[in-house]
Amino acid sequence: MTPELRDSAAFGAVFSDHMLVVDWNNGKWGEPSIVPYGPQPIPAAPSVAHYGQGIFEGFKAFPRPNGGAVLFRPDANHARMNNTCQRMAMPEVPASIFVDGSAALVALDRNWIPEKENSALYIRPVMFGIGEVLGVKPADTFRFIIETCPSAPYFSGSVDLIAEDVYVRAFPGGTGAAKCGGNYAGSMLAAIEAQKKGFHNVLWLDGIERRYVEEAGLMNVAFVISGTVVTPPLSGTILPGITRDSVLTLLRDLQLPIEERRITIDEVFDAHAKGTLQGAAGIGTAAVIAPLGRLRHKDREITIPKMGPESPLMKAGAELEGIRSGRIADRHNWLLSI
Repeated sequence: MTPELRDSAAFGAVFSDHMLVVDWNNGKWGEPSIVPYGPQPIPAAPSVAHYGQGIFEGFKAFPRPNGGAVLFRPDANHARMNNTCQRMAMPEVPASIFVDGSAALVALDRNWIPEKENSALYIRPVMFGIGEVLGVKPADTFRFIIETCPSAPYFSGSVDLIAEDVYVRAFPGGTGAAKCGGNYAGSMLAAIEAQKKGFHNVLWLDGIERRYVEEAGLMNVAFVISGTVVTPPLSGTILPGITRDSVLTLLRDLQLPIEERRITIDEVFDAHAKGTLQGAAGIGTAAVIAPLGRLRHKDREITIPKMGPESPLMKAGAELEGIRSGRIADRHNWLLSI
């Protein structure tokens, strides 16, 4: 690894030197090991390949000038992974493996953390069934891995979206709130078709009425309308984003108005026509705040106004970056120092 490779690598293109591996079988977790990053032996018929018991998480580590590092809200990602485990009939992961293992792995590969502003070391815990069981039932053996990679900003410029009116990401009672691989596999065709039309991804609408905005591609979404940040509520069909929660918390700290409520695609277009739509963004771990640009729905299209530094979403984003970089006090105890 060279500093040039580390600091210029695209998201997910280069992995760090080590990974953590541990298996669950006979009803308990084994002893985790940190080993060189590389191929993993698995059975020829792993249950994840047949029935999709595969889940993951994602969060980041940031450098400190003294050679240390901080993890951002690993406890929140740990809690979300265990919620996903419950939904997917998988064993929960102890904090001693998820949080402590992440800290140990990052400490070992500290030199892989980019030093460039707005870059970080991305941490990817993943868990999947490896038992050879062809009967339709939960796997009897699982593997849990934590791997890391240097991460530059995920998006440059604005993100163009087309509101999806054919495919659906999630239905009530489904797995929309779980971070499982099947949700992402099911979204790829819609993204490919959007890209063929000149857009980056899709704006997901609800699965019943196809009217209510839910997510922006792989991110949560928020709109600024008449100075108020409006974002869809966590109703079971939307992933409870850790970055989303952080941004909303900081908006409240800054005493900026927020509404967590259902918003229709028509309301977004109507607000643009009235001149009250002042911006919009996807919100997620990889991008933090990704401003939206063009938005199409059926035969109509708008360009969402650019957000300046005084926009509430940009203010909250700057506050979040300040906390993660150490320039602003960590008043919510979100950072774990290693």
